[in-house]
Amino acid sequence: QVQLVESGGGLVQPGGSLRLSCAASESISSFNTMGWYRQAPGKEREFVALVTGGGMPHYADFVRGRFTISGDSGKNTVYLQMNSLRLEDTAVYYCYADRNHIQRIQRDEVGRRYWGQGIQVTVSS
Repeated sequence: QVQLVESGGGLVQPGGSLRLSCAASESISSFNTMGWYRQAPGKEREFVALVTGGGMPHYADFVRGRFTISGDSGKNTVYLQMNSLRLEDTAVYYCYADRNHIQRIQRDEVGRRYWGQGIQVTVSS
């Protein structure tokens, strides 16, 4: 099965930066999209950003202009560069990877979406 391992989280002051990494167990080009969701205490999990297999990024409105998602195919890793962090960015961040239908057939896979274990980001003064 696909394994996704997040790293790079931690504690940062408001206005600071962090870079999250999501290392996949296989080529990131074998996924239709990879990206990030987050879940803050008392809130539902919400979409943050994604990047397509072709390198096209998409962002939630609340992070656009502050966060940048990118992929490094040589390292099987997707990154989320987070700048100008705010208190409300505090959450557990989850990496995900999606296969499309053809990719699942090629690999005899049943599942469509894979998730990392989550990593804590805390923005606090």
